[in-house]
Amino acid sequence: MLEIRLVDGSIKEVEENISVIEFAKQLSTSLAKKTVGAIFNDRQVDVSFILKENGNIRLITLDDKEGVDILRHSTTHIMAQAVKRLFPNTKLAIGPVIENGFFYDFDSERAFTEEDLVKIEEEMKKIIKENYKFTRLELKREELLEKYKNEGEKYKVEIIEGIEDPIQSAYTQGEFFDLCRGTHLPSTSYVKAFKLTKTAGAYWRGDSNNKMLQRIYGIAFATKKELDDYLMMLEEAEKRDHRKLGKKLGLFFLDEHGPGFPFFLPKGMSVFLRLEELWRREHLKKNYKEIRTPQMLDRSLWETSGHWANYKENMYTSEIDEKIFSIKPMNCPGGVLLFKSELRSYKDLPLKLAEMGHVHRHEFSGALHGLMRVRAFTQDDTHVFCTEEQIKDQIIEIINLYDRYYKLFGFDYHIELSTRPEKSIGEDSLWETAESSLIEALSAAGKEYKLNEGDGAFYGPKIDFKMKDSIGRIWQTGTIQLDFNLPRRFDAKYIGSDGEKHTPVMIHRAMYGSLERFMGILIEHYAGAFPVWLAPVQVKILPISKDQNEYANNLYLKLKDLGFKVELDDRDEKISYKIREANAEEKIPIQLIVGKKEVEEGSVNVRRFGSTDQVSMNVNDFIDMLAKEIDVEI
Repeated sequence: MLEIRLVDGSIKEVEENISVIEFAKQLSTSLAKKTVGAIFNDRQVDVSFILKENGNIRLITLDDKEGVDILRHSTTHIMAQAVKRLFPNTKLAIGPVIENGFFYDFDSERAFTEEDLVKIEEEMKKIIKENYKFTRLELKREELLEKYKNEGEKYKVEIIEGIEDPIQSAYTQGEFFDLCRGTHLPSTSYVKAFKLTKTAGAYWRGDSNNKMLQRIYGIAFATKKELDDYLMMLEEAEKRDHRKLGKKLGLFFLDEHGPGFPFFLPKGMSVFLRLEELWRREHLKKNYKEIRTPQMLDRSLWETSGHWANYKENMYTSEIDEKIFSIKPMNCPGGVLLFKSELRSYKDLPLKLAEMGHVHRHEFSGALHGLMRVRAFTQDDTHVFCTEEQIKDQIIEIINLYDRYYKLFGFDYHIELSTRPEKSIGEDSLWETAESSLIEALSAAGKEYKLNEGDGAFYGPKIDFKMKDSIGRIWQTGTIQLDFNLPRRFDAKYIGSDGEKHTPVMIHRAMYGSLERFMGILIEHYAGAFPVWLAPVQVKILPISKDQNEYANNLYLKLKDLGFKVELDDRDEKISYKIREANAEEKIPIQLIVGKKEVEEGSVNVRRFGSTDQVSMNVNDFIDMLAKEIDVEI
C-alpha cells in the first residue's frame, strides 16, 4: 500500500501502481471529472501518471492556473494537428503557452491568411469532437532523432540534438505526434473555448540569422464566458490603443527615420513633465538626491559591471579615440562611480541617489510597440546605498512609496518576488542573504507576493509590481532589486563606525520603470481621458457666440496667468459642435461654457468630460476648486 498525503494534510492509503485519475475517483467522482493533472512530489504530471511511491499530491483542475496552462498547451497541440492535416508539408517548430493563450511556429510553403485561420479553427473543432486521448510516450533519444529525420522535421531534430537526456517524452493524439515535456489534458474534448487570433513572423529561436517562420497565436479559456469576456476586453483595448490615441490627441508620434525612438509633441511633453514633476517633488520629501550620469561610458566599465558579458547584444557601441564606448543601457554603473567619487561614512548612509536617466537598448524591430517597447527611454532609476542592517527599513519605505503612487493613478497591483536566474554573477551566500532580506521586508510590510523562481536580474533578486488597469490587463512597472554584487565588483567602500572599510548594499529601484511605457499604459488606462491634474489641457473655454468672445478671452488670460493649462475655442461654430469635439475628440476634462448669462453674472458654466451635467459657478470659486484638484498628494 502507498501513503499519499493530500493538501489538507490528511493521508490516504491506496494500492500501488494506481493512476492519478483513479486516485481522484477514489476521492470524488465529480472531482475526477474536473481533474486535468496533478503535482506529485513537486513534479507536474498527467492524469495517466502511475503512483509508485509514497508522496504528496495536489490535484489540478481548470480552476487552477496550472490547469488553464495545461488546457492552453493541449490546445496548441490540437492546432498543430489541424495545421498538419490541412497543410501536410508544413514543418513543426515550437508551441509554448503564453499569457492568456499560446502560439505555435510553423515553416510552411504558404503564407497563412485570415481565411486559413478560420479553416484551422474548424479542423480543431473536429479534432476536439473526435475526443482523442493525449498519450505520453517515453522514447530513446536515438529513436526520436531517426523518426524526425525520416519525416524531414529539421526543427525537432535541432531541438533533440540540443538535449542530452537519453530518454525524452512525446505525446500523441490521434495520428498526431509531437516532442513535448507535457503536461496535457486527458483528451481533446476537454477544450471548450478557444480562438485563433492572428499570424506573425518569427525567427527560429529568435535569431535574425535564422529563417523567418510563421507564428499562429491563439487564446483558450476553461469556459465560453471567460473567452467572451476576454474578447470583449480585447475589443475595448483596441479602442484604447495608445498609438492611435497618441496621434489623435497630439501626444506623440513615430517615424520611420527613428524606429523605436518616439517623438513627443507639446501635449505629450506636458504629461511627461507632469509625471517627472510629481516624481521629483515626492522624492525630495524622502531625502533623495537627484543626479545625472554620462550618456556614454567606455567598455571597461561595462566589463566590470558584468553588462558586457550578460547584456552586450542589447547595447549600442561607438569607437572614440580608438576605445570602445557604449551608450548606457542602464544607469547603475554610473551611480556606483558617483558613490565612489568621494569618501563615504556610515553616517552618510542610506545615500539615496535618484536619476531620470535616458537609456538606449537595442530591441529587434519586430518587438517594437509604440511607447510600450522602444529603443530609447527615460528610466526613473534610483540607487540606495545602505548597510545590511538598513535593508529592511529601506525596502519597506520604497514599497509604501510605490503603494501611494499607484493608488493615485487608480491602479490595483500584486507583487512578485524573483530569485536567482541561471545566468548570474556573485557568490551563493550573497544571493541567499539578498533573497532572505527581500522576503523579510515584504513580510514586515504586510505584503503578499508570488514567487518567481529563477527570474531575477543577473546581479540580484528583485521585487516586481504588476499593475491591473481599468479593463483588467496586467502591466509590469515598478521594480526593486537588491544587489550585493555590483558594489563589490567596483570595490565601492564606506567607512564604518569601527573605522574600517565596508562594502555597501545597493538597492536598484524604478517606480515608473520607463516613463515612456508608463505614459503609454496611462493613455490606455484612462482611454486618453486624463484626470484634471495630469491632463495636457485641463480646461477649454467655449463661448456660445461671438458676443462672449471678449469675456472668454479675458477668462482665458486669467487662468493662463495662474498657471493652468487652458485653451480657448472662439471659432464661429455651433456650441454643440464645440462641446462634442472637446469631449469625444480631445477628451478635455473640464469645459467652461460661456453665454450671455455668464457674462452678466461673471460666472462660468462647468461641464465635465463624459457628463451632460452643467454647474454654474462664480469664476473665483471655480479657480479655487481647480487649484485643489490639481494639487494632488500621494
